[in-house]
Amino acid sequence: MAVSVPRDRPIGVFDSGVGGLTVLHELLVQLPQEDFVYLADTARFPYGERSARELQEFSLQIAEELVRRQVKLLVVACNSATAAALPALQARMMETTLGVDVIGVVRPGAVHAVATTRTGRVGLMATTATVSSGAYAEAVAAADPHVDLVQVPCPDLTAIIEGGFPFDQRVVDTVRRYCEPLREARVDTVILGCTHYPLVRPMLQRMLGPAVTIISSGAPLARQVEHVLGSRSLGSLREGEGNYSFLCTGDAEAFRAQGTHFLQMPLGDVAQVEIAAGALQPTPNLARAQRLRT
Repeated sequence: MAVSVPRDRPIGVFDSGVGGLTVLHELLVQLPQEDFVYLADTARFPYGERSARELQEFSLQIAEELVRRQVKLLVVACNSATAAALPALQARMMETTLGVDVIGVVRPGAVHAVATTRTGRVGLMATTATVSSGAYAEAVAAADPHVDLVQVPCPDLTAIIEGGFPFDQRVVDTVRRYCEPLREARVDTVILGCTHYPLVRPMLQRMLGPAVTIISSGAPLARQVEHVLGSRSLGSLREGEGNYSFLCTGDAEAFRAQGTHFLQMPLGDVAQVEIAAGALQPTPNLARAQRLRT
């Protein structure tokens, strides 16, 4: 039986790097009264080419660190980690009776895209790990089995964006190459299946054309977080603005310098943390866990 979680605890958010700050930005805008703690696993960045087993292990280790910091809700702001580890995280949180709900970025973005498309042709740009997992195909089919999903793996785009300020011709050429199959498929809606991609959204819109609607997961996920907080009576009763803080497993100063571009707000201090391996292992009952994917 899950324990009762106090309202005044922070919401935990994690990603492999600074990309998840685009999600945190939406959370800060839509839920200004809440406290947040964001953990970036920059020491093991990028996640996009990792195996599902690795992503499960990393995610469970990070979840333990955030639960230790008494978060009331866990947001997986990484598409690759959501695709590989969300069911295991949800099952583990129930098994350990921590009383913490887990929300990922895949389902909110997929549902929003299905509601948006006019032609039933939706595109997805994502990391190789996310595409290979089939998580978006599953989520889109669950929302509407008549929608066709055209998936484009973009293996190098995340790293290029993270190291690309200011963006150069290599970024332009890479983005154009990944947009070509979506234009050929005549999709009218494109899901950005990586939290880094909103940083090149103007470029994407130009190359895909003005008639294509681009879907980022941040805003629909923030709405889902708000609904979960309300249904669980976990929303902060604070009238003013909450606080937000940052942790990373790699170079704290490098994360702070990069993060400003993604968050579009001041970051302040960033604390470096070590994530202990092996404290939480992937749940062995993954067959049951798969039924919990949201």
